[in-house]
Amino acid sequence: MKPVIQLEQTGCGIASVAAVAGVSYARAKAVAQSLGISAQDNRLWSDTAYVRRLLARFRKRAAAPRPFRSWASLPDLAMLAIKWHREGGRPFWHWVVFARGNGQSYVLDSKRALARHVRTDFGRMKPRWFLAVTASRR
Repeated sequence: MKPVIQLEQTGCGIASVAAVAGVSYARAKAVAQSLGISAQDNRLWSDTAYVRRLLARFRKRAAAPRPFRSWASLPDLAMLAIKWHREGGRPFWHWVVFARGNGQSYVLDSKRALARHVRTDFGRMKPRWFLAVTASRR
């Protein structure tokens, strides 16, 4: 799996779905727009519904949010909420993708300013919860 860089400051959800789906940011953004989802809508990073709908369009299923316990207990593919905080009483976070395969675990972080978008500095990230992601049964 390869990282997809968010092309908008608030496009982490779209970029994370693009990485999971194996498509470009532009393709994921176009599909998001067809569903009425925009990176400028703060519900994209303060609610799971938009990301779940976008994943479903790419034949991926997101399980219900579960609290983060440890890196070892995560499923092989998950979307994580990091940098969780409240603004005006509403929760916000940054979406990233956790993946495990071939004996390696890593996080794909779409933030444009990062020098490396494949992260293994697990101690620096503080996930609050995650969505396990699997292929849809369509």
